[in-house]
Amino acid sequence: MIADRIRLARRKAGLSLRDLAAAMDDRVTPQAIGKYERGEDIPSSGVLLALAKALKVTVSYLMDTQGLVLSGVEFRTKANTTSSDRAAVETEVLEWIERYLQIEHVLELDSAEWKSPFASLKVLNAPADAEDLAKEVRERWKLGIDPIPNMTELLEEKGLKVLIVPLPDRVSGFTCMVSREEGEPRLPVIVINRKFSLERRRLTLAHELLHRLIDTDCLSDKDEEKAANLFAGAFLMPREHLMREAGKQRNALGYRELIDLKRLYRVSGAALVMRLRQVGIISESTLTYAFQTIARGWRTQEPHELEPPSERGQRECPLRFERLCYRALAEDFVSLSKAAELLRISLPKVEAGLKGPQEQYADHHQ
Repeated sequence: MIADRIRLARRKAGLSLRDLAAAMDDRVTPQAIGKYERGEDIPSSGVLLALAKALKVTVSYLMDTQGLVLSGVEFRTKANTTSSDRAAVETEVLEWIERYLQIEHVLELDSAEWKSPFASLKVLNAPADAEDLAKEVRERWKLGIDPIPNMTELLEEKGLKVLIVPLPDRVSGFTCMVSREEGEPRLPVIVINRKFSLERRRLTLAHELLHRLIDTDCLSDKDEEKAANLFAGAFLMPREHLMREAGKQRNALGYRELIDLKRLYRVSGAALVMRLRQVGIISESTLTYAFQTIARGWRTQEPHELEPPSERGQRECPLRFERLCYRALAEDFVSLSKAAELLRISLPKVEAGLKGPQEQYADHHQ
């Protein structure tokens, strides 16, 4: 496994064998690195340290003591994604999962079990079946028909591990499985593009949830994507609730009303207008007119974003891993330095996260 990790990390860094040797101050030859990657030789501890430093990864990542392997990694949009892009994302996911499992092990927790609403994968006969599937998932998870305040929190609660990281510009996200040592259940992971708006990230999470629930052989790739888009809209904007809020049939729409509705459901303006058409609240001509007038440009520019661009990725972010790290730190199961390593933040920030605003506390006791 060391061989696979060295090769993946080198691809992530975009280095040739010769470039990597040079980055290590020619401590070993390009030919030697090639042998490491083919599994024909194993680097010494000193060389392993030098490799980790040059590749900007941890030694534990290269050693892969947990035997983690990603499977089923499929970018939904393959355009403009290079092998280096894919390697960078796969490395990020593996490093994060390793840290996640470390803290769960420290706290003697079983990794959160994926609480699928179904005993087996669902089979869809057509993309339109996704509407009923979204309703059934809500019923099984006892969500009612109200808007979902936090999609990330919901999916983490159900045992999915959610990672928000920068991805190639045209990739919204993907779902994959992490295989562990023999006998350990696989872990489902959803990876979302931090560069996108909160509205789009929520839709992507719902979109990727569909891929986690169905037998992917039941539909063509194109129809599966159609089903996932329909599922996302139906899951976040249930038909019954939307009709109650917007009316059962409308001949015209107003700008302020649409903005308020998109904020209610926390979805993109374009997705809201499309959903109004899907459930039959507006006609095709009203849809077309809306995109020519009050919703003009909404397909490319989100109106009144829920999350300012300067704060991209900071709202509805995954919190379980961070929470577990601070729990272990408070109980003295890990040191400050270990918590900083796991969280990838500085020691002062970790200490502040543990102790809170000390100045305020000191003033209170003077």
